[in-house]
Amino acid sequence: MSDQKSLAKELVEAGVIFGQRRSQWNPKMKPYIFATKNGISIIDVKETIKGLLLAKRFIAKTVAGGKDVCFVGTKRQARGAVEQHCAACSMPFVTERWLGGTLTNFRTIRERLRRLEDLERLAETGDIRNYSKKMESQLAREQKKIHRNLHGLRGMTKLPGALVVVDTTREQNALLEAKALGIPTICLIDTDGNPDLADIPVPGNDDSMRSIDIVIRELCAAAAEGRGQRANASPEEMGAAAAAAGDVESPNAPRPARRSSRSQFRADGRSASAGADAPRAEAAGAAPGA
Repeated sequence: MSDQKSLAKELVEAGVIFGQRRSQWNPKMKPYIFATKNGISIIDVKETIKGLLLAKRFIAKTVAGGKDVCFVGTKRQARGAVEQHCAACSMPFVTERWLGGTLTNFRTIRERLRRLEDLERLAETGDIRNYSKKMESQLAREQKKIHRNLHGLRGMTKLPGALVVVDTTREQNALLEAKALGIPTICLIDTDGNPDLADIPVPGNDDSMRSIDIVIRELCAAAAEGRGQRANASPEEMGAAAAAAGDVESPNAPRPARRSSRSQFRADGRSASAGADAPRAEAAGAAPGA
């Protein structure tokens, strides 16, 4: 309980409760809004903690089951936090821009990454100097472009078990691809976003660098915890964890729905919300400074 209170205090101080102006809000975000002060929507920090705890538990279970979680944050405020924390827990990420087909045409993405390895090998061995100056320049530009767009996905050899997204409005293409493939999505979503695009919404300010950093830090910590469980687990335990995360399917079992059911996550979230009752007065007290 004390950890949750300290996390709630840290989030409030980081400005996670400050949403968009009331004129820009999405009515679907009404369940996550506590009040409106000075024309600014104030997000209920209790809902933020509830979504964050649920997302952390789901990520830890997914990573422990043998799948990675891909983090997507291409907006300027999110790039630094995503790169820093994902590198620390060895999770794939996208911070430059989302290339169409990154998930739905994943084979082509892997081919481009193999091309990047070939170009880097040419540069390391010096064989690139065997080409003409013009071709050498073209190959160097190609290597730089592929590295800029895809270097965060180099360790992702298969489709991820979940997608973590900062700002649903900006990353709508990534969310639609995940939806088409039935990949669960976890979203830091502001009051102008659409919560229907997220399986596990984490309502909060997605324009504040501090609030983004805290949310990504907590989610990456859960991924690191799951990776530690994966490293220490026996093959039998790995199989059980994968089955619990939905990665293993019985041959006689009916095929699951392609889209993950948000009701399932929300049912799990009831237990998470039991200890997530951060004082609403704390959020209301911070509101006049908006």
